[in-house]
Amino acid sequence: MSPAAPPVVPGLTVLYHPDVSRVGERVALTGLAAGRIERLARGEPDFSPPGRPGRTPLGDTYLSRRPILLTAGAGPGGVRIERADSRTAVEVNGVPLDGEREIALPELERGVVLLLAERIVLLLHPLDPLGEPGGLAGGELVGESAAMVRLRREIARAAALDVPVLLRGETGTGKELAARALHAAGPRAGRPFVAVNMAAVPAALAAAELFGAARGAYTGAERRRDGFFGLAHGGTLFLDEVAETPLEVQPLLLRALEQGEIQPVGGEEPRTVDVRLIAAADAPLEEAVAAGRFRAPLLHRLAGYEIRVPPLAARRDDFGRLLVHFLRQELAEMGSAGRLDAQSEARPWLPAALVARLALLRWPGNVRQLRNAARRIAVAGLYESQVPAAAVLESLALAAGPAAAAPGSVEAPVGPSPAAADIPRPAPLRRQAYRRPEEVGDEELLAALRENRWRLQPTAARLGISRTSLYDRIERSPNLRKAADLSREEIERSAAGCGGDLDAMVETLEVSKRGLQRRMKRLGIA
Repeated sequence: MSPAAPPVVPGLTVLYHPDVSRVGERVALTGLAAGRIERLARGEPDFSPPGRPGRTPLGDTYLSRRPILLTAGAGPGGVRIERADSRTAVEVNGVPLDGEREIALPELERGVVLLLAERIVLLLHPLDPLGEPGGLAGGELVGESAAMVRLRREIARAAALDVPVLLRGETGTGKELAARALHAAGPRAGRPFVAVNMAAVPAALAAAELFGAARGAYTGAERRRDGFFGLAHGGTLFLDEVAETPLEVQPLLLRALEQGEIQPVGGEEPRTVDVRLIAAADAPLEEAVAAGRFRAPLLHRLAGYEIRVPPLAARRDDFGRLLVHFLRQELAEMGSAGRLDAQSEARPWLPAALVARLALLRWPGNVRQLRNAARRIAVAGLYESQVPAAAVLESLALAAGPAAAAPGSVEAPVGPSPAAADIPRPAPLRRQAYRRPEEVGDEELLAALRENRWRLQPTAARLGISRTSLYDRIERSPNLRKAADLSREEIERSAAGCGGDLDAMVETLEVSKRGLQRRMKRLGIA
């Protein structure tokens, strides 16, 4: 009897939190399968880091204590999200949630991005509540998704076998990192690891580059060359894009694999080498065999043990971990290593809305493409109090055309990508063209503030003016009261009537949250 499949239930993973140490924490919503309501608010549920003790609610003071409700959906395996009487602003896959939203199973399986109060980003997705991190720890294999757990276990299993391994996966998934992890976890860990991209080796020199050459073997060979096999003797040789190996060199490569012998170019005697070979391909080698570009015996020898490296789309719950990891590395190189950990609580350096927007994309270039994006984010925000989201999106060529998931859609159409960066393009940011502040009348200003619950950034976007202009427009309006004008008695009366809920007080008093917080702090009101 085959073992039962592990239980999988809807779960939530933190893709972003102002306290970036919380990124990657998760919770399994086990109550949904039993027909119970799961609540999402400032104080519930408790999230925990994978494989480590400790359970803590989201705890962000900008989130309402009144919960968003999650229940079993109308269809099998689906989830219903209901805002109920929560005052937390919610976006589901980029669309504001006003009432409730049904998430069907196919959409849940792809992962649903939730933006809470423009502060926290969660991924709603299937989760194994019994899952534990996989065998290998540390290193550059970042992530605790089910796909990465399986990859680590495969690597740990193959590492001790000392046989050739073929790594398959899309471009940019991290096949060289997987190869290095294989080497580091095996008995050759202390010996050389030599990585070669076969696409970068000239066809005419491939044999000499791989197997070495005697002095005078060809024009320019003024001394003996060891070749990559010689350099990797006793250790591991990683051949990336192995499908690019010239056809005439492939039999020599097969001989090296089967007999441990190489024939240097121009040499009289073969050399014995002790090398473990790891090869990688992002194109189907079977198609290359059918087209006559790759020899079937070599494929069979390489594919004795295969490991598939998952694309980013199959590990979306790792998106936040990867982004933070890459940002830390980039910022450290720029001399600002602590920038993410020293974020302002009121206005984090990395905007949650930007993370949510990026998490919705398909990323055809996978982890490599995400790392390049992290570099652009770090550069754009290096000397700013907050990363300029619009400028980052524009620099990534994300501001036009269809995206990984058009707001509100279930399917994820692939749009055209610019040739320069191969970046997917989402729908344009929902805002009007910029206007002159004096064009905004008092009635329109008040209506926009109320519509956006006195949140200044979305109000500015709604009106088509900059946030700086919005500040100035509010200050100059004789019909709008400022937080600085509020008395202690009025604030305390509002707090009592709203049960201390700051979001409710903002809507009652009709002032910005930040202004109200500053006024309360000045008056010494807790």
